[in-house]
Amino acid sequence: MTNVYITGIGQTPVGEHWQTSLRELAWNAIEPALTEANLRYPDALYVGNMLSGAISGQEHVGALVADYCGFRGVEAVTIKAGQASGGLALRQAYLALKSGLVETAVVVGVEKMTDRAGSELVSAVATGLDADYEAAQGLTLTAAAGLMLQRYMYQNGLELRDMAGFSVNAHANARNNPNAMFRNTLKAEKFPAAAMVASPVNMFDTAPDADGAAALVLVAADAPPAPQNGMIPIQIVGSGVATDAVALHDRKDVLAFEAVKASTATALRHAKVSNRDIDLFELHDSFTIFSALALESAGFAEAGKGWQMAQNGDIALDGALPICTLGGAKARGNPAGATGVYQAIEAVMQLRGAAGDNQIENAKTAMIQCIGGTGASVATHILAV
Repeated sequence: MTNVYITGIGQTPVGEHWQTSLRELAWNAIEPALTEANLRYPDALYVGNMLSGAISGQEHVGALVADYCGFRGVEAVTIKAGQASGGLALRQAYLALKSGLVETAVVVGVEKMTDRAGSELVSAVATGLDADYEAAQGLTLTAAAGLMLQRYMYQNGLELRDMAGFSVNAHANARNNPNAMFRNTLKAEKFPAAAMVASPVNMFDTAPDADGAAALVLVAADAPPAPQNGMIPIQIVGSGVATDAVALHDRKDVLAFEAVKASTATALRHAKVSNRDIDLFELHDSFTIFSALALESAGFAEAGKGWQMAQNGDIALDGALPICTLGGAKARGNPAGATGVYQAIEAVMQLRGAAGDNQIENAKTAMIQCIGGTGASVATHILAV
């Protein structure tokens, strides 16, 4: 079957882009990706976005971005799956290229969140939950994460300070990422002392809402394309998507990410590799509890012991399974629907040997995974050099 390769990447710094429109932000990421891939006009455009309607008053994003980028006439689709939108956009592009009906595609994740603040933004993000049985009752995404974290700590006899390792690691890795929102060091002893957001989730426990855009050029080919502009093409060797109940109360176990488990198994099976072959894992650390549960549900740690990987250094750049190697959502910033595409770019950089001071030695295979809601939609991809 036709293989799928990433031949170009582009990204904007993550932060506050008040003076830049949604379409301009997308182009700022797409242009360098096209240049790197030596491509002018793709066959299709896939846009990952979560909040354009609620924040920017713009739902017709696919055609908007296509028109602004000079792709008028190109097939363009907007993918919305909460904060998993970027990963799902990559999945749809991957499927299109595997089908043989599309030969080249651009995937862009774009989000502008900071145009709204306070309750408006909180309500917008809560649309990733069950509207009737969660959001309408006042539950927010952060509060839901708080419930999960509270249960996890109770069930495993932990205190908040035991979870500090994830955020400490993210900030340490973001120091050398020029596109990261926060490049400051976080000390473990400061973690539990931060102001509470939704107890026990505090300011150091949650990823910051942000603006940003990240883009990929994908090419279908039977063999690896020749490097363009000296950039090695990276193959997507495995892909999996799964869903779970949107509402936490409808799940058998609130501390089991069943969609993570299923999508990981599918992606690994397609890639013909196992967990032991993964050199780095760009997981979705929008909350530290998500990091612990993702590691457990993806099979890298036993249930209730994912937090230990952060505490003992397994997730560090020189650890057994480096995660969030350029800061993750926690320190790079979390531009919702664009996060999954940022993850892909960061994995590509590692596999190309282009991660600078954060380079993982002999990185050959990477897993990327983004999570929508509290685990209702999960997209997992395996990339290899």
